[in-house]
Amino acid sequence: MTQTDKRLIELRRLWDRHIHQPFPASRSDPRYQEVALYASWVGSMVEVALHEGSLDANRAEMLRTRRAEGNEPVFRAGGELGDPIRKFVARLLAIEELLSQLPTRDSHSRL
Repeated sequence: MTQTDKRLIELRRLWDRHIHQPFPASRSDPRYQEVALYASWVGSMVEVALHEGSLDANRAEMLRTRRAEGNEPVFRAGGELGDPIRKFVARLLAIEELLSQLPTRDSHSRL
């Protein structure tokens, strides 16, 4: 089993756990919206990665850019909004880390 296979299995495990957990109770607080938007963005990357087994060059670049810019609003929300959001954000960050370790393929080809 390759490292990529192991990462994809771990990604699937984390993603399955994530999507079967309800979003922590939200209010009109914009910090919840920041976390929800981040979750949606990560989810769009995960679905492609699990289907394709890799990230295309465009998505890989988006991921690198996002990671270089940091996740300050998401980190802050996780810290300020309490344990349910903190766990939710921590899982998303672990998923993002796994995504960053997947191979990148040319945008015009498939593995």
